[in-house]
Amino acid sequence: MKVVNLKQAILQAWKERWSDYQWSINMKKFFPKGATWDILNLAEALLEQAMIGPSPNPLILSYLKYAISSQMVSYSSVLTAISKFDDFSRDLCVQALLDIMDMFCDRLSCHGKAEECIGLCRALLSALHWLLRCTAASAERLREGLEAGTPAAGEKQLAMCLQRLEKTLSSTKNRALLHIAKLEEASSWTAIEHSLLKLGDILANLSNPQLRSQAEQCGTLIRSIPTMLSVHSEQLHKTGFPTVHALVLLEGTMNLTGETQPLVEQLMMVKRMQHIPTPLFVLEIWKACFVGLIESPEGTGELKWTAFTFLKIPQVLVKLKKYSHGDKDFTEDVNSAFEFLLKLTPLLDKADQRCNCDCTNFLLQECSKQGLLSEASMNNLMAKRKADREHAPQLKSDENANIQPNPGLILRAEPTVTNILKTMDADHSKSPEGLLGVLGHMLSGKSLDLLLAAAAATGKLKSFARKFINLNEFTTHGSEESTKAASVRALLFDISFLMLCHVAQTYGSEVILSDSSTGAEVFFFETWMQTCMPEEGKILNPDHPCFRPDSTKVESLVALLNNFSEMKLVQMKWNEACLSISAAILEILNAWENGVLAFESIQKITDNIKGKVCSLAVCAVAWLVAHVRMLGLDEREKSLQMIRQLAGPLNSENTLQFYNERVVIMSSILEHMCADVLQQTATQIKFPAMGMDSMPYWNLLPPKRIKEVLTDVFAKVLERGWVDSRSIHVFDTLLHMGGVYWFCNNLIKELLKETRKEHTLRAVELLYSIFCLDMQQVTLVLLGHILPGLLTDSSKWHSLMDPPGTALAKLAVWCALSSYSSHKGQASSRQKKRHREDIEDYISLFPLDDMQPSKLMRLLSSNEDDANILSSPTDRSMSSSLSASQLHTVNMRDPLNRVLANLFLLISSILGSRTAGPHTQFVQWFMEECVDCLEQGSRGSILQFMPFTTVSELVKVSAMSSPRVVLAITDLSLPLGRQVAAKAIAAL
Repeated sequence: MKVVNLKQAILQAWKERWSDYQWSINMKKFFPKGATWDILNLAEALLEQAMIGPSPNPLILSYLKYAISSQMVSYSSVLTAISKFDDFSRDLCVQALLDIMDMFCDRLSCHGKAEECIGLCRALLSALHWLLRCTAASAERLREGLEAGTPAAGEKQLAMCLQRLEKTLSSTKNRALLHIAKLEEASSWTAIEHSLLKLGDILANLSNPQLRSQAEQCGTLIRSIPTMLSVHSEQLHKTGFPTVHALVLLEGTMNLTGETQPLVEQLMMVKRMQHIPTPLFVLEIWKACFVGLIESPEGTGELKWTAFTFLKIPQVLVKLKKYSHGDKDFTEDVNSAFEFLLKLTPLLDKADQRCNCDCTNFLLQECSKQGLLSEASMNNLMAKRKADREHAPQLKSDENANIQPNPGLILRAEPTVTNILKTMDADHSKSPEGLLGVLGHMLSGKSLDLLLAAAAATGKLKSFARKFINLNEFTTHGSEESTKAASVRALLFDISFLMLCHVAQTYGSEVILSDSSTGAEVFFFETWMQTCMPEEGKILNPDHPCFRPDSTKVESLVALLNNFSEMKLVQMKWNEACLSISAAILEILNAWENGVLAFESIQKITDNIKGKVCSLAVCAVAWLVAHVRMLGLDEREKSLQMIRQLAGPLNSENTLQFYNERVVIMSSILEHMCADVLQQTATQIKFPAMGMDSMPYWNLLPPKRIKEVLTDVFAKVLERGWVDSRSIHVFDTLLHMGGVYWFCNNLIKELLKETRKEHTLRAVELLYSIFCLDMQQVTLVLLGHILPGLLTDSSKWHSLMDPPGTALAKLAVWCALSSYSSHKGQASSRQKKRHREDIEDYISLFPLDDMQPSKLMRLLSSNEDDANILSSPTDRSMSSSLSASQLHTVNMRDPLNRVLANLFLLISSILGSRTAGPHTQFVQWFMEECVDCLEQGSRGSILQFMPFTTVSELVKVSAMSSPRVVLAITDLSLPLGRQVAAKAIAAL
């Protein structure tokens, strides 16, 4: 008999009662090779014939079971066929279908093309929907049966449905396939959620507790599918987190003016990467603040730390609150953090003693004001701390009773900053005397530093500086004016000039500079500061045109200074005077050197320079510092003597208002300016810094080779387990001196020397925080040079053994994630200041058109054994280095993107090579750490740079062959990413 179609072949087999193996032999004769059984829809045809009557046809069902067992039909075609049956009233048919599902539902697999694997995901989703509908129908019948008094039949079928559901869902592999299917077919997932709700309503009234709990368990498993990647366990066995501690110390010590958002993102990144519970995370922030307060150098340093702790950190916590899942939860976490903090009595007592007040009290009030603590919690915590303080007699001594505590002063200074900004907005020409009164009041005592610290901590320092630049510009020259008006103008110019110099030296010159991209007018002070003001690491040329103004102006200024009568202030152009003073000083120096002027004349001239306005003295010393650097040792004496003369105060009655206050600021400015040159010339100059603090952290490095200093400081930090402010400054200085590659390479060598696991983990936490001094550049060096060097040189593989290898993998991932998440934003001010070295032209790693694979890519991907890893027509043409980043069109001109893509190509090449060793193990640790640190959905993460072909190589490594790992490392937002994941998971 010539068979025409599939249906006829099945009917003939049934009529002639063929056995199952006989049926399969004859079927292969009837249908020659070419079309597969799935294309002919064999599974669906068999089920259709088997389910014609009220009970299933056992012979035809045996053919289907044989076809499944001998893999004539794929699992996806069987699941699709089952999900089309919807007459749930035919119990025996339903039970037969459930039995067929039982054969394979917990061991699904597919070794075909990527599209077939995606087909399996979709079929499983349809089958899940069918099972839920079937369960709902069985539960409905059970309810009707209970009412009719015949529950047994319905209960048996419901139990069977729930059993299959549980069996299907308890497999992580199946849930991973469903996770992919959900992203492929969002509408089908919505239908499943509806069915789940409907089933919940029906089962709510079920009396059998066993069936009800089984159904609830299945519901929980289904609901967990969309979030199966975001389950992270928190670290509960640790109480100290040195990375958070060091990050906060680093920010408080070196970046008070920085915006809060980058700090918040960096802290959140650390919290995620290290899985830190929120209460302990907040506690670590407070601990670091108190340590910073205790350690801070007296004067400005202490005020900066106070502003950071009491003004900036509460703002940081307000932003962190937005990342938490609920306001109530976060306030409870903050409360728990304070409960823990109150147990650290010695720390709090020391901070209280340093600040001469109850620091915790101020902090609690500030947190309550910002909505971080409820009033009841605040009062409860205050009472506990008050009771604790009763036992500390040293906190109640009377000798400090008259000193006002800094926290109180800082909190009061914050609203004052706002008022001063408003005052500065007024028209300066209308009431210059009133404005002078306000500024004079700011100069007294430590008011200026208090206000600047409060402005810096609240992000207002830049606008504060801008207002003073405008004022300074306004007062550079006056038209017709009286003697009194001229002296007020001179004072306003002088005070604003000194304040701006002080701000630039205390908080960095970038606070002063306007954004060049706005095209705004550049004022006199900005020009002077950029070209004439000495700063750390800035070398000035004393013969620069900026120091050589119009000769007639210089001559008139020399004449004015050499005049033994008082300096005239009326219609004085102060900007011209400041720019001409350098050339005038050169003339005077030459005259002195050649014996034209005696020392007494020089004294008179220097008195004239600093007698009215201190800013002239500052400009003169700025040039002298540049000039001294260019002179030989024996030529410097007169220049240094002139600096000495300009630095001392004038003992004269006939000075302008606020002279002593201005001299204090001038001395501080000159000390900072001369520090480098005095150190180099081994000269000492006594600066009359009345009330101003001398320079903290100055001249830190002992006279040793810098590599020894680096290893010594790191060893001490590692032994102690946390980084202190002084060490941060030492590391920063060494980073300046040695450069990024030297700094990073030597610290990594120290890490690789460690052999104890707990030491290596501690070293990673500390190194990450030290690298935050310049995370972007360190990451480029670490991932672009140091790691490739270790991974490609077999003589260095031994250093990658566990534990240092695991630790290095962890550190590399942390640095990569941090840099990648923050490099879209702006570099922080402390990183902008650093002189950049040419790390390498990373462009050579990739062609600039981003389309053709570079020579490096071709070399790395040439050892792929299986060119058709993704064997669909679209996959075959794909370069084996294609990654999600190329489909997302990530900018490959960016050095960090380039380095990441290069590193992942190297990883892919190591996994695909035939040589295994510690470097292969290192790659595994690196990928495991990536998975561990990732949030759900890796779009925009560093793993998007991994070539798709790496996935199939990775699952061959036993530790990585889990469905969750595959989901985590592939970009599921892309159709190709989902195909790659489905193919890898279906083959597990």
